[in-house]
Amino acid sequence: MRPSEETWRYVDAFVQGLVDAGVRHICLAPGSRSTPLAVVLAARPELRLWPHVDERSCGFFALGLARALGGQPVAVACTSGTAAANLYPAVVEARYGRVPLVVLTADRPPELRGVGASQTIDQLGLYGSHVKWWVDAALPEATPPMLRYAAMLGARAARTAVAAPAGPVHLNFPFREPLLPQRPDGESAERQHAAGVVDPMASRASGAPSGVERTVDPATVERLVDALRSSARPLLVVGPQEDPALAAAAVRLARSLRAPLLADPLSQARWGRHELDAIIDAYDLLLRDEILAASLRPGLVLRMGAAPVSKALLAYLERHADVRQLVLDVPGGWRDPLLTGEPLWAADPAALLAHAAGRLEGSGAEAGRLEDRGEVAADPAWLARWKALQQAARGAVRRVLAAEASVSEPGAVVSLLRAMPDGATLYVGNSMPVRDLDAVGEADGRIVRVLANRGTSGIDGVVSAALGAAAGTRDGPVALIIGDLSFYHDLNGLLAARLHGLSLTVLLLHNDGGGIFSLLSQAQLPEADFERLFATPTGLDFRPAVEMYGGRWASAATPSQLERELQRALREGGLQVVEVRTDRRANARYHHRLWSEALEAARRAVAAP
Repeated sequence: MRPSEETWRYVDAFVQGLVDAGVRHICLAPGSRSTPLAVVLAARPELRLWPHVDERSCGFFALGLARALGGQPVAVACTSGTAAANLYPAVVEARYGRVPLVVLTADRPPELRGVGASQTIDQLGLYGSHVKWWVDAALPEATPPMLRYAAMLGARAARTAVAAPAGPVHLNFPFREPLLPQRPDGESAERQHAAGVVDPMASRASGAPSGVERTVDPATVERLVDALRSSARPLLVVGPQEDPALAAAAVRLARSLRAPLLADPLSQARWGRHELDAIIDAYDLLLRDEILAASLRPGLVLRMGAAPVSKALLAYLERHADVRQLVLDVPGGWRDPLLTGEPLWAADPAALLAHAAGRLEGSGAEAGRLEDRGEVAADPAWLARWKALQQAARGAVRRVLAAEASVSEPGAVVSLLRAMPDGATLYVGNSMPVRDLDAVGEADGRIVRVLANRGTSGIDGVVSAALGAAAGTRDGPVALIIGDLSFYHDLNGLLAARLHGLSLTVLLLHNDGGGIFSLLSQAQLPEADFERLFATPTGLDFRPAVEMYGGRWASAATPSQLERELQRALREGGLQVVEVRTDRRANARYHHRLWSEALEAARRAVAAP
């Protein structure tokens, strides 16, 4: 058999392993050394191929796609050299964001490494501890043992990526020339494999993310229920997470306890078809006041998901570090940056919460087991106090926003939320956009899936990740809120919209620089130093760039104009960018006013008889 045919069979066996383990999407950046991967992957009818020009954008697109698909593994492939290094930021975000990526890099064969061969770097262990597993694959060989080995690599890589906690894996493939593989005679391009041809654009997974078993340990349920029953002031905190079943179970448990549930905007609990009675969404406003934060002392805290976006909430949890705080996570996970939690591991957090709620409700098969344990001890005034404070703060925020003549950044976020239809997906950028969403995003009964790159909270790759989410979303529009510096970081990512016919509405908050620094201690520096070192204004007009990539650009100066433009953009589809220009200094003053009036209203509510 010719070397080119051996390469085909070897790579094809590997791809079969990927397919058997659930991979349906491949994001591919071009290159010569990766030709065997590209050609064989493209020949497989089970796979949807997403070609990209830029590797960094390709990696983040794959990450957003995997998020939108509910944790299904997505593969990303590139050639050797610095191409592989350009995937690094997406790999890091996937590791800490628990996103299952299968990273495939092509490489020179062993004899060309370390001898000055072109486009060759040391790719062994390239991503270090940021991948769950990596391997330098053997050179292609079509013997039966090596074909079994190749198939095993594919299956193991995908299954390792989705195993809880999910994350990226890396396979490095050395290839000798000739690089163009040849299909062996007699093997049809349309042949059907044992796995069968499936729709690569099947709806995103529901329920548990891939790799999380819907099982629960009865002893863990017992331990949790006992703790919750004994507290008069239980508090649930759901941070960023993407499992809708976990959000629904947390809401059910909060109702069973009559306890407040502090729902991060990325928790999937703030919006949805569930009861909202226990949802607290104004905590970021309320907990900025030290006296209020001290008065809202919980008796027990149950935390789940990643670290909350709100610094005020994190400070509140740290203030009450002496209160018992149970941290719920999958085995192998450890999300407790405050170092105040007591780990409570479960094979599936959603199942644990659902079982606990069932016991507390005293319903079904669970009722007989704990009927002698007494009623829930929660004080009804505990939830009522949170809700009264929230109502006061929210009323103040609405009044401030309603008085706007020109659009503020928090007001722009509210306008987008109003414009988004039921079933929409919102990707939100880091720095100020996600914080504004946290502060002004009011819970309601619409289904709005909210995603973000909060693994490492970087501002790079956000455009590509949002377009990846659009690629993986069948129902409902996808929108992105992003600041101008983050938008600039990933302008290349806009090309994917045109290449793949994707629709994305972008709300661009343009304050010509890093607006968040105007709200941080760095703003105390002399103005010249502040502007040069932190604000970093660019003076860019993004309209020509948006139009170059085939997008439609619009701007809005008033709230009514903005809502009209956003509704039009979401309705028309395609790449739509609606820009709101703001002044950084005025934006900082506006935020302080918004926070101040919300807190003053909450203080008056406390003082009222």
